[in-house]
Amino acid sequence: MKEVYEVRMHARAGQGAKSGSQLLAEAAFKQGKWIQSFPEYGSERRGAPTVSYTRISDKQLRTHEPIVNPDVVLVFDLGIAKTVPVTKGLSEETGILIVNTNKSPEYIKKVTGFNGKVYTLDATGISLKLLGIDAPNVPMLGALIKVTDVVSLETLETVIKEHFLAKLGEEKVNKNIEGLKKAYEEVTK
Repeated sequence: MKEVYEVRMHARAGQGAKSGSQLLAEAAFKQGKWIQSFPEYGSERRGAPTVSYTRISDKQLRTHEPIVNPDVVLVFDLGIAKTVPVTKGLSEETGILIVNTNKSPEYIKKVTGFNGKVYTLDATGISLKLLGIDAPNVPMLGALIKVTDVVSLETLETVIKEHFLAKLGEEKVNKNIEGLKKAYEEVTK
């Protein structure tokens, strides 16, 4: 991993990007890394576009600026890519774009104009099937760790259990972990 690894998540309020960013950061912290996780959003209403950031480093982080040149961009809702420049600052040589959609990576390249590494995953379909709600954040994290190895699957599972067991109960936590693993296996390049 690079000295500072940066992830930017574009979503709509209510899709769990802020929580996803925090879960990713906490998993990295458990693996001995320095971390930052913070959201950026305007009006706090369900469905409004949001951006969440995660920085992971082997050294202490001194900047608190938004991430403008991410290593990875996650897009939780393809509709956002039609109005927000989600790939801005993402290198076509080294950057990775992961999109929640049942469309092909080739289609995403046409829609976004990004010609680097593109991965797709039907994270919404996974969350609807397993949880009965549109909560693509945990499946999107499964795709992220599959294509980047930024944190381990086991560490992320532990963090999900610690965060949600008391709040959601064992059945829903196990369904979230099942979604994490399913996404890990199904992400498409």
